[in-house]
Amino acid sequence: MVIEYARSVLGFKDAQHAEYDPSASNLFISQLACSLTGREMQLKFVPGSQVAEIYGGLTAKEHYYCNFGVNPDSIDELKRGPLNISGSDAEGEIRVIEHPDHLFFIGTLFVPQTRSTPERPHPLVTAFLGAVIGHAA
Repeated sequence: MVIEYARSVLGFKDAQHAEYDPSASNLFISQLACSLTGREMQLKFVPGSQVAEIYGGLTAKEHYYCNFGVNPDSIDELKRGPLNISGSDAEGEIRVIEHPDHLFFIGTLFVPQTRSTPERPHPLVTAFLGAVIGHAA
């Protein structure tokens, strides 16, 4: 989401991901200093954000399976457009982004579907399906 946003909305046609092009000059996604694979971390949401409304609160604990994240050097560029940083971890690192003018444009560094079951669907999965059904109707 960040790469596509950087390219299509912000005009950085050369925006890249370090996993696919580690020597690129315009990395919007870089390798994390410490892998988050298998970790569970506390999140803090921005009050009034869509994700805070979906969770019904300002904090949550989620599981991570990643080695890459938003490049700290690109944060100022990301903030120049309408994209909002709506969730972060205890260190203030970006973990959730959203576009306020879109029905459901939420990106997470964690993987919500891994904690979703038919008996207890994850709130983001439920919200996404509700947005799709509502839009289709």
